[in-house]
Amino acid sequence: MKLALITDAWHPQVNGVVTTLHELVQALGPLGVEVEVFHPGLFKNRPCPGYAGIDLAVRPYKSLAAQLDALQPDAVHIATEGPLGWAARKHCLRRDWKFTTAFHTKFPEILKAAVHVPLFMGYGLFRHFHRPSAGVMVPTQGVLHMLQARGFQSLKPWTHGVDLSLFDYHPTPLEMSELQDLPRPFTLFVGRVSYEKNIDAFLNLKLPGTRIVCGVGPLEASLQARFPDVLWMGVLPREQLAKVYAAADVFVFPSRNETFGLVMLEAMACGTPVAAYPVDGPLQVLGEDAGQAQGGVLSEDLQAAVHQCLRLPRAEARARAETFGWAKTVEVFKSHLVPVQGPRLATEGFTRLSSN
Repeated sequence: MKLALITDAWHPQVNGVVTTLHELVQALGPLGVEVEVFHPGLFKNRPCPGYAGIDLAVRPYKSLAAQLDALQPDAVHIATEGPLGWAARKHCLRRDWKFTTAFHTKFPEILKAAVHVPLFMGYGLFRHFHRPSAGVMVPTQGVLHMLQARGFQSLKPWTHGVDLSLFDYHPTPLEMSELQDLPRPFTLFVGRVSYEKNIDAFLNLKLPGTRIVCGVGPLEASLQARFPDVLWMGVLPREQLAKVYAAADVFVFPSRNETFGLVMLEAMACGTPVAAYPVDGPLQVLGEDAGQAQGGVLSEDLQAAVHQCLRLPRAEARARAETFGWAKTVEVFKSHLVPVQGPRLATEGFTRLSSN
């Protein structure tokens, strides 16, 4: 089975979408799914204006169309709404191919924060993008209900997973030589240093110990100047990042505009509890049992949530992360795929994939 995966987010970008798609491709390969990834690095590209670290394909339609025709995929999944996503959508419609899409990021909120585009305009454009999709995969029920209210159709729940072997459990915070002279507790943020992450809510907290930020983005220079007491570690290799997660006492997730928040799962897998607001993303990742979050604390008082997390058992965070293994994630993704042309693809290979 040949799957064409079209994405504007791919290596060397560092974000949750890239991580999710990379893990997905790795998991599908052993199952006999030949995944061809079409990403900006395969085309003429240039940096996204106002969003350093993200390159976008420039006028990719002609080249992408030729490559898709040569591949003759059995299924097409368009993961993002950037230039490659629009080009793939256009070609699928011209060929009368069915395809699926995904809503990974609340990009209308980013547009509003960065360049003041009204939300109704951003969501109107995205609603138009996803309208012909045979299935729009969304990571949480909260996002699904939000999109339903905004007129989106064909929505399919698809939660994400975490690599439980890479992000292994530490019953006590890991001691790292790079951090050995810094006062504890360590409070950690990992993610894009960008408009939509609400990082100020973390950096402005009055907390003991050391605040650590791992990530880069358009606000990095200005925030570093404003908060020189914060340890800015930039982008780390995944193996090194796993150690920083494990060394932290609390992971702080200040964003209010997430569709999921994979970094929370990565921290929890290492045993580090999460302090977050009770909004989409954290509500899905931490869950609630009789009003009690699992593996962290959800509160509108983020500072109080951090202090409560310091008293939580690390085993609780790991146990919650273990409910998000990749096997289920891949199974759900496969179940949402559709053949590009029904009659031609009612084959044993596609039927077997869909029923695994």
